[in-house]
Amino acid sequence: MGHPMIQLDNLDLKLSLGRLVLNVLYIKSGFFYHSMPEHRHSNGSYELHYIPSGHGRLIATGREFPLSPGSLYMTGPGIDHEQITDPSDPMFEYCIFFEALPSGRNHHERLYGRSGGDSEDIREIARLFLETPFWIGQDSRQLQHVFEKLAWEINTRSIGYRRNITIQLEQIVIGLVRNYTNNQPTLQTAPLKTLDDKRMVLIENNILYNYKHITIRTLADQLGLSVRQTERAVHKQYGMSLREKLLEARLQEAARLLDTTLLTIGEISEQVGYQSSESFTSHFKKWQGLTPSAYRTRTIVPTIQ
Repeated sequence: MGHPMIQLDNLDLKLSLGRLVLNVLYIKSGFFYHSMPEHRHSNGSYELHYIPSGHGRLIATGREFPLSPGSLYMTGPGIDHEQITDPSDPMFEYCIFFEALPSGRNHHERLYGRSGGDSEDIREIARLFLETPFWIGQDSRQLQHVFEKLAWEINTRSIGYRRNITIQLEQIVIGLVRNYTNNQPTLQTAPLKTLDDKRMVLIENNILYNYKHITIRTLADQLGLSVRQTERAVHKQYGMSLREKLLEARLQEAARLLDTTLLTIGEISEQVGYQSSESFTSHFKKWQGLTPSAYRTRTIVPTIQ
């Protein structure tokens, strides 16, 4: 089955749900031929995933979930998640990355207050979106058709396409929240600290893909900020320094390699950017309470539900 490919970023596109504004940072689609290592999004960031075909697994919130055609899930602020594809039937995924930007007076009043003419259902959609940092289930709202129309608009770019994209994105968000209400969402209050959108994506992509080489100086140069401003920005988004965040990214990738490959400890150590196996082993044991060898041979209890 063929699916339309999308690659649209550096957008200036915002959706309004009452007083909640969703800044759309990128829209992408494609096949997962390689698994996505464990990572988490910064405060105010929400990533919507829809799987129209293929199979795999999602590991999130310490649990494992099967992914199959029709799987829909949201990974919001602070949710550790890892996506593992089935090489014999690679997943195709539509992915939309939002930054939540509520505006107005105090947080509660601007989202849930009755002033300004917002309808009750729009306020409820905004509340459920913000307060659901993680949800997974089978789509019951026929969103595949909307994603396909969205892809067609993006790829053809006919006159008026931006207006139609906005309409379809609103339909997708409403469909997502309707899925929540049918499937008992897990509700948590998500903090809403924001950073300039392009800079936030740069930080997240560097941590996810360039953790072996990025430094605070090179990241500052990319962001167009001073080193001190960059340090403050990273700490604001993650609650830790860049050094701590990069160490976490290395160790998370090492844990994935220990679980999914036959690489030696030395090879994994080198692959995640350590100059010595001893240093890697020391950091890994401090992080997991087990040496890499012991971690690899531990007994794993399945948590699929």
